[in-house]
Amino acid sequence: MKAPATTVRIDPQLKDAANAVFDELGISLSAGVSAFLKAVVREQGMPFEMKLDTSSVQLDSSSKTAIPDETRSNADLNRAGIAKKDEFYTQLCDIEAELQFYKSSFEDKVVFCNCDDPFESNFFKYFVLHFNELKLKKLIATCYQHSSFSGHEYPVDELLAPCPVGQKRAYKAVVTFVDDGLLQSDNNTFIPKDLFSLPGNSIELLSGDGDFRSTECMSLLDSSDVVVTNPPFSLFRDFMGTLVSKEKKFLIIGNINAATYKEVFPLIRDNKIWLGASIHSGDRKFYVPDTYPLNAAGCGYDDGGKRYIRVKGIRWYTNLDMSQRHQGLDLSKTYNPEEYPTFDNYNAINVSRTTNIPSDYPGIMGVPITFLDKYDPDQFDILMLANGNVRANSNPETLKLVGYERHDNDKGGVGVINGKRSYARILIRNKCPKVN
Repeated sequence: MKAPATTVRIDPQLKDAANAVFDELGISLSAGVSAFLKAVVREQGMPFEMKLDTSSVQLDSSSKTAIPDETRSNADLNRAGIAKKDEFYTQLCDIEAELQFYKSSFEDKVVFCNCDDPFESNFFKYFVLHFNELKLKKLIATCYQHSSFSGHEYPVDELLAPCPVGQKRAYKAVVTFVDDGLLQSDNNTFIPKDLFSLPGNSIELLSGDGDFRSTECMSLLDSSDVVVTNPPFSLFRDFMGTLVSKEKKFLIIGNINAATYKEVFPLIRDNKIWLGASIHSGDRKFYVPDTYPLNAAGCGYDDGGKRYIRVKGIRWYTNLDMSQRHQGLDLSKTYNPEEYPTFDNYNAINVSRTTNIPSDYPGIMGVPITFLDKYDPDQFDILMLANGNVRANSNPETLKLVGYERHDNDKGGVGVINGKRSYARILIRNKCPKVN
């Protein structure tokens, strides 16, 4: 039965801004509101904390400097509140699976894990365990003061004097030397506190709260070469923008939907960032704080009693090159108009699956977002993203190139086939189509 209509008073500008985000995600405003209400029911309250937060700073993209909280918008504060609900810690096995493709990228480099408690983060553990193998110059990790995980697994009070026992404070850990003899254990995955008694290593309190946008953390970012971490998903745009503005190399984890963000997709299109090599489908396990609700399917406790959830659509984002992204797709299909219909509003054909890309088609093709998992920049050109923000975010030259014509049903630029709106598509072109 069709759900009855409900009238809600919403500020027009807020509605337009929300619609723009939902269009990027490929859902309607109604679906977004329904998802929010379901979260309210699941959490038995607001699905994010509502309070003032004046402890962090944000990067001003125009000046590339930190600015005080007084100038932050309400939207930034809301995102910071939501971030408390996505404090996810990545498994060591997922980190190992991805990092194996970049080992030559770390020699004599300073690695910064700027969203990671040193004793709880598997990123920090990985780089300590492989410090000598990777020939690192230095490893730095910073802890967020309000993290629910901070100091949970390893008590660090005695390492952080004069910090009062039991009082959470942000701190940083610096490693310049690792004695592999300290790391011997049955599973070789623990970090001994004796590590910080070695020459050149230290752990000390930060003056601020350890937010990645804080003045202290921005200074540490300036001194680093490569950032490897799991940023809060709700702050992914801010985090990516910070790294790009600082021209840093990075390997970070996020959701596949982030690839469609207006701040992110142009970087992919222009071959400035790309997806990693190890995760292309399925979900991944993340450890969460003890207060995190385990209401969804697939959540639970591991053998050590740690809470975890499973998150779908996870991907690695990086600007570190690897051979896997230059292997090319094996194209076995050939073009025929019955199988590949033309969009009503684009001079392009629709390809429903990446594996079905025709090898002989010389024109523009609309492919699923997951095409990015197999994208080889030597084989294809990415032209644009055909989603609900095309008219707002694309320049006239690109729209002319892809033959875009406004359609009543395209909601700002989504591809339309036989009058029906399709899913968001990436418009591509084969650089060297097969000639029969």
